[in-house]
Amino acid sequence: MNSNGVGTASAGFALGLAIAFLVSPVRVGAQTFARITVEWNKVLRVSQTTPTLQVVVNPLLERGSPIHGRVFIALKNLRCNDVRYVPWLPYPRLAVAELQPPSDGKTFWNFSLIDPMTLDFLHATLGHSVILNFSTIPEWMFKTAAPVRYPADPNQVDWNYEQGTEFRDPTLEQVANYYARLASWYTQGGFTDEAGRRHESGYHFKIAYWEVLNEVDFEHHMMPETYTRVYDAVTRAIHHVDPRIKFVGLALGSPSTEPKFFNYFLNPRNHRPGAPLDMISYHFYASPTPSQKPSTWPCTFFDQADGFLNTVRYIEAIRRRLSPRTATDIDELGCILPYDTAAHLARPIPNAYWNLCAALYAYLFARLARWGIQVVGESQLVGYPSQFPSVSMVNWKTGQPNARYWVLKLLRDNLHPGDRLVETRGSSSALYAQAFITKRGRRKVLLINKRNRPAEILLTGAAGGEQAYVNQQTAFNPPGMARLVRNSVTMGGFEVAVITLHYRILRN
Repeated sequence: MNSNGVGTASAGFALGLAIAFLVSPVRVGAQTFARITVEWNKVLRVSQTTPTLQVVVNPLLERGSPIHGRVFIALKNLRCNDVRYVPWLPYPRLAVAELQPPSDGKTFWNFSLIDPMTLDFLHATLGHSVILNFSTIPEWMFKTAAPVRYPADPNQVDWNYEQGTEFRDPTLEQVANYYARLASWYTQGGFTDEAGRRHESGYHFKIAYWEVLNEVDFEHHMMPETYTRVYDAVTRAIHHVDPRIKFVGLALGSPSTEPKFFNYFLNPRNHRPGAPLDMISYHFYASPTPSQKPSTWPCTFFDQADGFLNTVRYIEAIRRRLSPRTATDIDELGCILPYDTAAHLARPIPNAYWNLCAALYAYLFARLARWGIQVVGESQLVGYPSQFPSVSMVNWKTGQPNARYWVLKLLRDNLHPGDRLVETRGSSSALYAQAFITKRGRRKVLLINKRNRPAEILLTGAAGGEQAYVNQQTAFNPPGMARLVRNSVTMGGFEVAVITLHYRILRN
């Protein structure tokens, strides 16, 4: 689908002057033509935005899984920073290191199932910053009518582990010390337990960020006041272990309905003196209704994405007003289909779906980069039936990366913090474009086809440039490459492309 294109345009241009792409979208037959204008001398901002992903613990990441090796190689090859790692709710034995309370001078710490995946993750991301989020609090730390049971099989899904809402220890020292010991296990070589016994791990990893809990508005049913107290207690305790660690707060699953969390948490007056407000996080998934046909999904997904961007704008206004130095990590971005927690696929997932979701992520990355959001994380490395298969970045049977993975790698390899975003006009409901000047002075244009139909984009100066692309033909394979010999670009449905022009801008 990535030919040299058709049509002609003036090949002349001058450095510092606007280069005319196509200026407004026009449907002709089954194709879309676009007209976009780039003003290379009009810098909007210097990018602060890191494209990255989250890795959620599940049995397919275990050693012995048929896809284990391929998946962790794929993670390593991304070379992403700020990768989020989440041992979580449905697998208590894979996520909670102390499943029973201390009793008769004994403790029940056990990392035998947790360590292998965590170590594989930390080794695959070695040399890059990571965000750890052990999101599930031991349930015995809450008041419940009876002890909460969990499956003996560590790989059996259990959505009922989290039941309590009131902490047994109102001072929160118990939960804070639990997380401090987790941090010490991975950064300080071990910890001393509640009974005074030393547990040695030998691990001395550098953890850049610790995210405190996940989706507290849903999973823990906490109000902002309670969550803020937990956050303050946990961050204080972890800082006693490793003062280098920074923190991420909130991790809200429904940010548009929870303004009270942002207004309360981002106000320093609601925290203990000296509490770190390094970064906040929240999530977004586009999702159709069960009755919608796949042909309607593109409009639904991108319309929902635009609605989410309005939410981001609102949250940013709160953040700038209350805590302007706090960064933002939107660390779960993706698409999700109905019935995604069923033990089997309710219906086949069309191959084009992966390209649609990849295009959606690229679109949100570009829009959020224009607003200065620091971290934009795609969700998630591995999903499979019963564990959000439609959110996976790989084939859960073979481990082969799909288009969502390859678009993240395309962005990671081409666009970096420190690049300059420049004025780019003419995007539409069908196409989106954003031009960048890299730190090395290369001119690049990110192009996103938001519809499942071909598009032609005329680009003055494209001849001699390179097109790196992910489309439905590359599918589960690495991005394709093409040398442009004419001043036009052909794009397939849901294609994401980075055009690198053959001339540079002199660096200031």
